[in-house]
Amino acid sequence: MAIRLVMFLTGFGLCVLGGVSCIMYLNLLETGFTMKEYIQFISNQTECYLFIAGLVMMTISIYFPTRQ
Repeated sequence: MAIRLVMFLTGFGLCVLGGVSCIMYLNLLETGFTMKEYIQFISNQTECYLFIAGLVMMTISIYFPTRQ
């Protein structure tokens, strides 16, 4: 149970870091980037992958069956 809680909280932290980075990069749309260029740009940024990794960690910690 404690491992799942730690995994969930770590995933939540990664999700917040990645989400904030993606939102921060939204300012590029104001500088003239198109939506296609924006998506290509964030797909090359490592910190935006933290959002996906965090979601996966939270999903695993919630839905992965425990041993009994």
